Amino acid sequence: METEIIILFCIIDDYLRANDYKDNVQSTMSTAEIMTIAVSAGLFFGGNHEKSRIFFIEHHYVHSMLSKSQFNRRLHTVPEYIWYQLQCILGQAFIQANDTQEYLVDSFPVAVCQNIRISRSKIYRAEKYRGYCASKREYFYGIRVHMVCTIKQEPIELIFAPGSIHDLMVFREFDLDLPEESKIYTDSANTDYEYEDMLQESAHLKLFAARKENSKRKRSPWVEFLIQHARKKVETSISRITSLFPKKIHAVTAKGFELKVFCFILAYSISLL
Repeated sequence: METEIIILFCIIDDYLRANDYKDNVQSTMSTAEIMTIAVSAGLFFGGNHEKSRIFFIEHHYVHSMLSKSQFNRRLHTVPEYIWYQLQCILGQAFIQANDTQEYLVDSFPVAVCQNIRISRSKIYRAEKYRGYCASKREYFYGIRVHMVCTIKQEPIELIFAPGSIHDLMVFREFDLDLPEESKIYTDSANTDYEYEDMLQESAHLKLFAARKENSKRKRSPWVEFLIQHARKKVETSISRITSLFPKKIHAVTAKGFELKVFCFILAYSISLL
């Protein structure tokens, strides 16, 4: 654990220094320390920031630790682009190390509460957060994480969307900054012939979406087999990410909830280095 924490801090600290991110001169803790505690919470303590904070105190990793409330306020002052760019840098490193040029696209739900408690939820209140998980054949209330990853199960790009938003609408929002002639495997929910042709013509990316039985562009059985075989790998990466989740992700605000989910994925990404 100590080695992983040191690696976490070095990566985050070097990233902040490279971006010339400076803390307030009156700050007793650096932003790198704040982010390291949050990501360590996602990797080792089920997202519990207080357990992670106490662990850092007991093992003397931080000389001047903030109180629980002060730490929480400092954590929420870290700009969102700092978190996002760090994941993007890791994603680019994974792309450069990916010799196969094969990528996977999928999504998974993250429920903010059980269905029976939807009326009492204070984090999300809109109906758009009520989604349906086809694989589990159940409804959920929360967000859906849409993810592009390598064939080696390494996250590259993330988008958080309300649970009811269709996968195809979010898939069109991905940057897909991938090498030319890359192959992208996804499920039938992302079937869009026009977008598929556009990716091929403009970006030279080959989209392999699983076909339905009534599809107008049927694929040969061996191509369908390759798609299904590849998609099992993204399901494995999703399982590895969700295995870090506690039974219930504790949060008070929507921003705090999404930050914890992001830290889980960021922790998983760094653990692959």
